[in-house]
Amino acid sequence: MGKIVGVSVGPGGRMYTLDAGLFVLSPGSQVIVETENGLEFGSVATPPRPATEEESKIPMKKVYRLANERDMAQHTKNVDMEKKSRVYCQKCINELGLEMNLVSVRSQFDVTKLTFYFTADGRVDFRELVKMLTKEYRMRIELRQIGVRNRAKICGGIGRCGHTLCCATFMKDFEPVSIRMAKEQGLLLNPSKISGLCGRLMCCLAFEHKAYCDLKCKFPETGKRIRTKLGNGKVLRQNMLKESITIKTDEGDELDVGLDQVIEETAA
Repeated sequence: MGKIVGVSVGPGGRMYTLDAGLFVLSPGSQVIVETENGLEFGSVATPPRPATEEESKIPMKKVYRLANERDMAQHTKNVDMEKKSRVYCQKCINELGLEMNLVSVRSQFDVTKLTFYFTADGRVDFRELVKMLTKEYRMRIELRQIGVRNRAKICGGIGRCGHTLCCATFMKDFEPVSIRMAKEQGLLLNPSKISGLCGRLMCCLAFEHKAYCDLKCKFPETGKRIRTKLGNGKVLRQNMLKESITIKTDEGDELDVGLDQVIEETAA
């Protein structure tokens, strides 16, 4: 293996790391790639780079070819069919009175299968819906129930940071995120402040968790008494990004003290 490249495929822009072969590629190049579902149409998201020694040992799918005019036309037809099939599917859902929210429709590149992504509060009996869709399109139909995080990944949006959602851009898979991560980062445990558009805890809490854990090792614990160059007192808060702590002195004053001004911890 010489070089590997990142290619975005399908709804939500799922990222595949692929063997670039001998193709000359750049971000934005349209390509046909190998996936577990067969050949798919995608766009190069990250430029080719040399594979590491570990990556060279891992079996990897390949870029099959550069997309030609015929592939472009087929992709355009697929997108048009996805839009029309979504409208038809929603009509069927309404007729059947099913309690489900249609999120997206995905056509396989060779037009042998249509996948309908939806969310629902519980299990949904969609057997009659599958019959109606199969009768209309005469191909393999798959209905896939997804969670709210995957819905955000497919639909996209802008996070509270002002940037496009991480899950809709570079994230491959979702990592577990816990409220403990927010606590260790000293964040206000207000659901509206630490939740993303999906209503779940923000993924970036997991991104920054290790950095905060590494920083926390340098700080005296909250509630400990310490000696500093500015006076003695009890630690009230840890200001990790400033690399300082707030202490309450014996006189009742609050002081911000840099870590380099801490002398030692003392007995309570």
